[in-house]
Amino acid sequence: MTRPFTPLSDADWPAEIADLHAGFAGQLNVYRLMAHHPDLLRAWTGLRAHIVQQTALGPVRAEVVILRLAHRLDCAYEWNQHVLRGLKQGLAQDRIAGLRGDCAQMAAQDAILCRAVDALLDQSRLSVSQMQALEASVGRHGVLDLMATVGMYLTLGFLLNSVSAPLEPEIAAELDRRAPELRFDALQ
Repeated sequence: MTRPFTPLSDADWPAEIADLHAGFAGQLNVYRLMAHHPDLLRAWTGLRAHIVQQTALGPVRAEVVILRLAHRLDCAYEWNQHVLRGLKQGLAQDRIAGLRGDCAQMAAQDAILCRAVDALLDQSRLSVSQMQALEASVGRHGVLDLMATVGMYLTLGFLLNSVSAPLEPEIAAELDRRAPELRFDALQ
């Protein structure tokens, strides 16, 4: 069965977003998929820049949130991408592996973040007590950035899982070299 969307090649890259090709959009298959809709990819750039580069969560907590979400969505592409990003941010392999498990077994900070991800996925809301705990931990902006991060990566997860996006070969090779036990391959 042929996939309905595949990452666009350099030769097929839309002229109206040529300026995005040399940056983040041309580097990863997730954005090469989104490039099938140039207006969407262009609109995505501002939110992505905030979530990836300016989040009030900070890079380590953001990776915890994204990894928990990727696990919950069974999104192999995002899990594998963010295992490497997490390692680069200084997350230990056992900490990353633990993000797939029971929140009661996690360090307090990770548990607060992962319970928030779970609540957003399971109940579509955070309770008052969760919002208070989050705000005490990451600040008011962090609470909002956590919700925005979950929303953004939920959208990416839908796209990636729907088309069974292939992991970039160089990322797969680095993951296999650095943390093969953390690699997740989804059922195709």
